[in-house]
Amino acid sequence: MLAVSKGAFYYEPVGIDPYSLELMDLLDRQFTETPFYGSRRLTAWLNRQGQGVNRKRVQRLMRVMGLEAVYPKPNLSKRRKDHEIFPYLLRNVKITRPDFVWSSDITYIRVGRGFVYLTAVIDWFSRYVLSWKLSNTLESDFCIEALNEAMTLSQPSIFNTDQGVQYTSKHFLKPLKDAGIKISMDSKGRALDNIFVERLWRSVKYEEVYIKEYRTARDAHASLKDYFLFYNNSRLHQSLDYLTPAEVHFGGAL
Repeated sequence: MLAVSKGAFYYEPVGIDPYSLELMDLLDRQFTETPFYGSRRLTAWLNRQGQGVNRKRVQRLMRVMGLEAVYPKPNLSKRRKDHEIFPYLLRNVKITRPDFVWSSDITYIRVGRGFVYLTAVIDWFSRYVLSWKLSNTLESDFCIEALNEAMTLSQPSIFNTDQGVQYTSKHFLKPLKDAGIKISMDSKGRALDNIFVERLWRSVKYEEVYIKEYRTARDAHASLKDYFLFYNNSRLHQSLDYLTPAEVHFGGAL
């Protein structure tokens, strides 16, 4: 279930100059704390840390990292003609059981002198991580691999993502449509629409990524594999009455 994707296993992480990588690490830490910060505030924050950077550079690094602030804003970007957008279906919906709602997202992970991307599929009710993958690109392949892997275990009634091109591509949507799963997508800039994945990333970053120094993608995969096994089977969640995600997901607790 936790096999590394081809993109992470066979290829080196994306390389970048040391100073840009340092800035990306700073941006990642601050964005994890304040995902509502856009490029203006992140630029101001970096300058307060003694980093003399302009907004244009911050915007470029945010694009490389796949970061987008979660404050409400107009959608000024052109939508790809072959990509499909779906409405958000989960406002005021009570989540009462496992496999009712799953969701997925992507985050940046530092590896040696470069970086890779991590995606995961999580069950909203149990917080159980059904699958995860690493990749050295933001192409949709590793997201599709994670989805297909999760669907070998079960399938949800509703699958929720953001409106990123990885999730609006016909190749990602096809297995969901074929299985009759309802598709939900976050409203543009809505921080709380995918809150459980945001909480997962915060846990992964502070409990695993920020205290480790991955030298290679294989090192990152091996360490993350151990972490997700711990997260699912041993980590007690306050929101789950101090049960583990596995106990709730498979044991019918709560």
